[in-house]
Amino acid sequence: MEILVNLGKDSYPIYIENNLISQTSSHIQKIFSGKRIFLLSDDNVYPLYGASIQEDLSHFYECHHLILPHGEATKSFQSLPVVYEALINSGISRSDLIIALGGGVIGDLAGYVAASYLRGIDFIQIPTSLLAQVDSSVGGKVAVDLPQGKNLVGAFYQPKLVLIDPEVLSTLSPRFIKDGMGEVIKYGCIQDASLFQLLEESGSFEGLKPRLMEVIFRCIQIKTQVVEADPFDKGQRMLLNFGHTLAHAIEQFYGYKRESHGEAVAIGMYQLTCLAEEKCLTQPGSAEKILNLLSLYELPHKATIPIGQVLPALSLDKKMLHNQLNLVLLKSIGESYIYPTDTEFFQSVYNKII
Repeated sequence: MEILVNLGKDSYPIYIENNLISQTSSHIQKIFSGKRIFLLSDDNVYPLYGASIQEDLSHFYECHHLILPHGEATKSFQSLPVVYEALINSGISRSDLIIALGGGVIGDLAGYVAASYLRGIDFIQIPTSLLAQVDSSVGGKVAVDLPQGKNLVGAFYQPKLVLIDPEVLSTLSPRFIKDGMGEVIKYGCIQDASLFQLLEESGSFEGLKPRLMEVIFRCIQIKTQVVEADPFDKGQRMLLNFGHTLAHAIEQFYGYKRESHGEAVAIGMYQLTCLAEEKCLTQPGSAEKILNLLSLYELPHKATIPIGQVLPALSLDKKMLHNQLNLVLLKSIGESYIYPTDTEFFQSVYNKII
C-alpha cells in the first residue's frame, strides 16, 4: 500500500507493507543520493532491527548510529547535545540523511534534530510502534518536551519518506499495542464511524489482526487528508488532537512515568466527552460508546486526578490561539469539531476526579 502526502515541494510517500523493513536500502536509494546516513534508535529497537538495517545500508552508504535509552525522558533538551555531538563526530553534513528507527519518542526527537541541525537536513521515519505507525510518524510535527509540558519546543518538518512494516509490531509488549490502539480509536471517533464500528466488531487486537494493515492505512489516510488541508495546525488539523488536551496534562502530572501516551489519550477522550455531554455539546451516549470500546481494548478511562490539579498544564496547551483554548469535541461518533473556549470550561468541575 502507498499513500502520497501531497504538500508541494515537501511531498513524500508512505509505504505500508509486511516485511518492508528488509527492503529499507532499496527505498532509500530512490530518494537519497548522498554519502552518509545516521541512524538514531533506542536500546529496545536497535537490537531487533538496527544492526541488520545498518548492514544492508552499508553496501551503499557510510553508516553511523546512536542508541539512546527508551522512554519519554529521552525526548528532552538533555538528549539534544548528545545527538548533535554524535552527528558532528560522524561528519554528518547537510547533504546527508538521518533515519529515525523507533517509536514516537525517537521519531519526534530525530525529526527535531533534523530540523535544527545545520538549519535542516533530510530525515526518514521507520516507525516500530503501533502509535507511531498510525499517527506520529506522519505529518511532520517534531518536538521535544519541557518540564512544563509535552512537545512545547518543536517544528513542522516533513520527512522524505515513511516506511511502515506491520510485522515489526509482533515484538511489542501487549501494553504498547494497547497504547497504539488509543490513537486508532481516536481516528474512529473524529472522522470514521465505520472504523469505530470495525473496532467494535473485532472485539480485541487479536480479532483485529487480519485487518491490521487496512486499519493502519485508514488512520494514515485520515491524517494525510487533514495535514494536506492544514499543514501548520492552525485549523482543522487540531481535530487530530481529540483527547490530547487532557492527555498531555495527565502525562505531565505523573512525570511521564505512569500512563503511556495512548493510555492518556484514552482517558482524555472519554473524560472530555463526558464533560461535553453534560454541557449538551455532544450527542448523548457517545461517552458510553467510547467507554465500551476502551474496555474491549483494555485501555483506561480514569486517571484519578482532580481536574483542578491539571488546569495549569491546560493553559499551556498548544491549541491555545488568541488566548482561546480550542477543545476538540465530538458531535457524535465519527464527527468532530473545534470548540473555542478557555480554562473556565473546566472550572465548574474543578474538583471532579477524572
